[in-house]
Amino acid sequence: MNKPSLMVAPNGARKQKADHPAVPIGISEIAQTALDCFQAGADSLHLHVRDANDAHSLDPVIYKEAISTLTDMVPDLAIQITTESAGIFDTATQFHCLKSTIPDAASIAIREIARDTSLAAGIYGFCAEAKIAVQHILYDTNDVVLLREWMAKGWIPAQMNSVLFVLGKYQPMVWALPENLHPYLDATDNMDLNWTVCAFGQHELACAKAALQMGGNIRIGFENNTLLPDGSPAKNNAQTVALAATLIKDMTHE
Repeated sequence: MNKPSLMVAPNGARKQKADHPAVPIGISEIAQTALDCFQAGADSLHLHVRDANDAHSLDPVIYKEAISTLTDMVPDLAIQITTESAGIFDTATQFHCLKSTIPDAASIAIREIARDTSLAAGIYGFCAEAKIAVQHILYDTNDVVLLREWMAKGWIPAQMNSVLFVLGKYQPMVWALPENLHPYLDATDNMDLNWTVCAFGQHELACAKAALQMGGNIRIGFENNTLLPDGSPAKNNAQTVALAATLIKDMTHE
């Protein structure tokens, strides 16, 4: 089997030091976490940045500084920015972030773009033209229906086929279980997608194992989970990445 990808999502839009002291907030902390996770086996990083008040930000200036720092410190680690609204930013702001940052890769939640469908075709068209690798964030099978519809309309190019299946929920917190993957796979059976799984809660690694067994890729990290499989707190992102890397190694016999 081909080696699956292992992305780390080290902080997310909401977590603070009060949630776990090893959540990286500032750019220097994110860069050190990125290096530690790369050395533990991650091949890519899902990047969230914070403003001066440690709040979620889509500021292109902050993004560019973070990307520059990460590229200098961990040049072989692929970087994907988030466009997550987090209940703060509208679709136009998300589009501005993409146009002003022009990252190599970005995650885009299709349900967030659906808040302003007048911008949808332009957003995905811009990403295609700028060669931004888009990963569609799918929170449930209703998002799969929307993805199919927009691909059929031509708003989303057929080759833009990378998706993230989100298992569980943040608010209210619902821990993911491996069986939560099956509805996604059923709904996307004939879509030829390059899919990745992330999972909220203590069963993150069990969900990752199920995804690997079914031919998917995995995303691990404190954005979704700070616990080890036994329910105890993980030391840091690199510890959970190392466990996920071991899963991949065992399954690919490398």
